[in-house]
Amino acid sequence: MHIPFKALLIASALVLAHPAVHAADPKDTHAWTCNNNHQLKTIGDGAGNIGLVWNSKTYEMKKEMSLPGSLRFKNHDTGLDLVVLGNKAMLFNIRSGVRLADFCQTADMKTGKEPHLFAKE
Repeated sequence: MHIPFKALLIASALVLAHPAVHAADPKDTHAWTCNNNHQLKTIGDGAGNIGLVWNSKTYEMKKEMSLPGSLRFKNHDTGLDLVVLGNKAMLFNIRSGVRLADFCQTADMKTGKEPHLFAKE
């Protein structure tokens, strides 16, 4: 897949401009496709906080304790809650009690690999 240099430059500038996200490497940005044609992106490797791009906005998601075999990232200001399991991720708004996106997977997950966010656990 070829990514134009200008697009990489813009993406890198946006990532670097966000103080909470430390993933200047475009390889640390992952696209997820979900049921009902929803899409999201994560920025980071899961070792700590990550960035979440949802509805064209980027949110800092703080890594929190979770049940074994899962990861959880929350933004308490907005209520966004990303739960990552071995075969899918789900995005909730815990303030309104709504599931925003379900059965989200990266391209690698669709081939049977576990989520990249588990790599740094």
